[in-house]
Amino acid sequence: MKYNYLTQEGYDRLEAELEDLKTNGRQKAAAAIAEAREKGDLSENAEYDAAKDAQGLLELKINNLEKAYANARVLDTSTMDTSKVVVLSKVRMKNLRVDKEITYQLVSQSEADLALKKISVSSPIGQGLLGKAVGEIAEVQTPGGLLKFEILEISF
Repeated sequence: MKYNYLTQEGYDRLEAELEDLKTNGRQKAAAAIAEAREKGDLSENAEYDAAKDAQGLLELKINNLEKAYANARVLDTSTMDTSKVVVLSKVRMKNLRVDKEITYQLVSQSEADLALKKISVSSPIGQGLLGKAVGEIAEVQTPGGLLKFEILEISF
């Protein structure tokens, strides 16, 4: 079984989205089908077909979110070790190619947001950082070439 490790914030967001789709999303889909049904012959009713397709996609999304929710595990950073980079670590590092410091937090793929400096543990940089300790060099192969990052600090 593959767990989906989330922050409390990510878990709450997943739970809220799932609840919204189950209630509001299903109500909207049912209303769209009912409205299209009122327009007459269902065999030639493109609106009805589109509404049924949208309902199917909604149910697929709900199903996928339910699986993610069932496999979700909230990580408690207060009990985690900062000696090595793990999921939810905030890593201050130096890009040795451009001699510039940057800080990223490693999160699950569903919580990744580069604008917030949250990168996925399954990304090339995330994979390169996992398990590293302060002072170590993480080598990351990217499409633009090999990047080297010196780990300066690990926190939560």
